This record gives sequence, C-alpha cells and structure tokens, in this order.
Amino acid sequence: MTTWMQPPAPRSAPTPRVAAPGPVHDADGPGTAGTLGDLVRKHLPGLIRYATVLVGDQHTAADLVQDVLLRAHQRWHRIALTERPDLYLRRMVTNEHLSWRRRWHVRMIRPIADDVLAGHAGVGSDPAENLAQQDAMWHRLAQLPARQRAVLVLRYYEGLVDAEIATVLDTSPATVRSHASRALATLRNTDPTLTEAP
Repeated sequence: MTTWMQPPAPRSAPTPRVAAPGPVHDADGPGTAGTLGDLVRKHLPGLIRYATVLVGDQHTAADLVQDVLLRAHQRWHRIALTERPDLYLRRMVTNEHLSWRRRWHVRMIRPIADDVLAGHAGVGSDPAENLAQQDAMWHRLAQLPARQRAVLVLRYYEGLVDAEIATVLDTSPATVRSHASRALATLRNTDPTLTEAP
C-alpha cells in the first residue's frame, strides 16, 4: 500500500514590514490617525456645518464639501504634510464657496431652516423671539461680503483664533482682524434694535 506524503513547503524569506508614515497632526494635537478617511470621519460634521452657515443651505453645503473632499483625495499626499490638515480642508471649503459665488452669481443664499435654528436656540426666553432674532441675524450676515462672513463664522461659530482663521483664508491675522472689524461695524449699523424709536 502506497501512502502519499505532503511535500515540505519551501522555506521562504521573512516578509519585510514597511513602517507606516508618521501620524498627521490636527486640532487635537499629535498622535491622531494620518489618513484622509480618519480626518473625514472626525471633521465631516464640522465641515458640513461650516459650509452650511457659509452658503445658507445644507444640501448645497453637502455638495460643496463633497467636491472639496474629492479634490482633497487627489492631493492628500501634499495635504497630509501640512501641520493642520483640518484647517487646510476648511480653507478648501472657503475657497470653493468663494469660487461657487463667482461661477453662480445668480444663486440666492437661502436662510437656514427654522428647525436647524431651533437646535441652536437658547433656553429661558421666548423661542419664537429667539428664532426671529436668529433669522434676522442670518439675513444680516448674508448681506456681508463673503470673506467678512467667513471670518465671523470661523471666529464666533467655529471658535477659531485669528491665526487659525488666517490659515483657512490664506491671509494674514491682521487682514482677519480688519475683515472682522468691518463686518461687526456693518452688523451694528444694520441692527434694527438700534434704529427703533424708544
């Protein structure tokens, strides 16, 4: 009787291991994951929120962010080398917004829906009055030049400091302060509560 034996497997060299690239630093500091997917999972809600406040419509904002992320994917090897890839993505969103405004000059900025505003309404006062004030503020923000509005959104809504805003807008902190000063002066001059008779 013949017994078939399995021939011994050839001995192979150990598989070389390639070290993964170093982590990409973002808003939370060193030690975070360095892939675009990780960055998107962490910052996508904030990017869409930021774009929504810029363009006034969540669906348009989602389209804008999608276009930005497609371009970011193509050049991720360069973006990953920046100190703050999250700020670079915000800069891309801002530039895309400004570019869309130039290309679609007839597009109207629509106010955010009441249910979105209600989610940010304060407690302790009349909700209808809060919504009316927020709606009025949104309309006044929509009248500002795009860069001035972006500065206010980044400073007061996203909580960035002037140096970070300058990185997003690709400008200097002094220019950021100038935009903010002009925007706030315009908002003060258009505040209906300051023009009403006592």
